[in-house]
Amino acid sequence: MTAHVLILCTHNSARSVLGEAMLDYLAARLGRDVRAHSAGSAPSGRIHPLAIEALDNAGIDTRGCRSKSWDEFSGAGAPPLCAVITVCDRAAAEPCPVFFGGTGGRPAKAHWGNSDPSQAEGGDAGGRRAFELTRQALGYRLLQLLALPLETMDREALQSALAEIGNS
Repeated sequence: MTAHVLILCTHNSARSVLGEAMLDYLAARLGRDVRAHSAGSAPSGRIHPLAIEALDNAGIDTRGCRSKSWDEFSGAGAPPLCAVITVCDRAAAEPCPVFFGGTGGRPAKAHWGNSDPSQAEGGDAGGRRAFELTRQALGYRLLQLLALPLETMDREALQSALAEIGNS
């Protein structure tokens, strides 16, 4: 059975999109039955061009990427989520969405804070570097997620494991 993971950030234009594309890519490469989704509490309606560039440079398909609302994941017909991961940066006092919706039971929830790469200093070069570093940091954590036995973990065990990954 497919494990569905929702990655949230406020605008769904950078970090959550990087996470969605990376998780789908890594899951396919590792032969895992995991499907990534991303959304925002206040979606911008566009993907940051440097997010697309970072993914393209890593050889990751971006054709299906779009900025969307978390409302798509809280109603009838939404995929049954096993996990919801927020990726905004609480340390910067950035608003971080709290997901109340979902179908198929309560998903495990975790926070994996990442600085907003779109706020990086240093012009285009600084922005490109920040997006690439964010892509790599998310990829590292997502590889740890994919090493988990998602098919057999109960909600509490998964939530604990996701929290531990977020602290690494």
